[in-house]
Amino acid sequence: MLSALDIFRALGDPTRLRIVHLLRAMELAVGEIAQVVGQSQPRVSRHVRILAEAGLVERRKEGNWVFLRLGRGGEVVPFLDLFDRLTPSEGEKLWQAADLARLAAVRADRASAAEAYFAEHAEEWDAIRSLHVPEAQVEAAIRSLLAREPIGHLLDVGTGTGRMIELLGDAADQVTALDRSPDMLRLARAKLPQDAGDKYALLLGDFLDLPLAPGSIDTVVLHQVLHYAQAPEVVIAEAARVTAAQGRVLIADFAPHEREELRVRDQHARLGFADEQIERWFAQAGLELERVETLPGQELTVQLWLGRRRSARVLPIEGRISA
Repeated sequence: MLSALDIFRALGDPTRLRIVHLLRAMELAVGEIAQVVGQSQPRVSRHVRILAEAGLVERRKEGNWVFLRLGRGGEVVPFLDLFDRLTPSEGEKLWQAADLARLAAVRADRASAAEAYFAEHAEEWDAIRSLHVPEAQVEAAIRSLLAREPIGHLLDVGTGTGRMIELLGDAADQVTALDRSPDMLRLARAKLPQDAGDKYALLLGDFLDLPLAPGSIDTVVLHQVLHYAQAPEVVIAEAARVTAAQGRVLIADFAPHEREELRVRDQHARLGFADEQIERWFAQAGLELERVETLPGQELTVQLWLGRRRSARVLPIEGRISA
């Protein structure tokens, strides 16, 4: 059992307080925290060790990277709740605002690297995907999972080259495809049927802030997209927000793996997802996990998670800094 004194001692340092505030915004690697707080990585690692020993921070290893998130133990949650109850001083407001500005720069660097990759490899993207797992098998599973009821208004988040438009467009009443890369949207637009009319809408936008009204979508698909997200729980919450009552959210992505080159070469922010992660994020967003399908490959396993929008109650997203 952790003592209150251990927890207060861990919090009794300005840098460690800054780290806790940053982790309330998003999960971060040690090197990224060092970049934000302007200290060496070894020094930040020592602060992280103290926070981890007090249960305030949890470490998660992905390949060669170590990611950090806030602890969820029963002893530390009340202490973390204090951050919502305390009014920061003028000095604290200044460093919090400065840290969040630098954190935005970290996010921008990540997004820029991913967008540069997409722009460079846009026309090769379908071929690159085929190297990871047999796409025909994944597409058959997607069709099967969604064929049980009408698709209605389909939202394809991170449409890429528009393969989901080709696969599911005929069965949908209306299709909205979103991507943050103009190059990708250009390729996706080339795959629209000639008689598309106004059935298809291609939008430039970010999966962290979908430019759509709440409850306006019947079926949301995120096909090999979530592993690019720095905050996957926010992406899922946004997908749930725009999903109508009894609507569905389908995620197709990788199970946990150790292929570090996908992070370095292909700008994957996450090396796959565990079922319990997705189920927890679904629950926080008001989605109920209905089905999970596993498609093992020679090197990578693809998982499909199908959730339904049943509850109007949405739990707080882990790690978000309150206004």
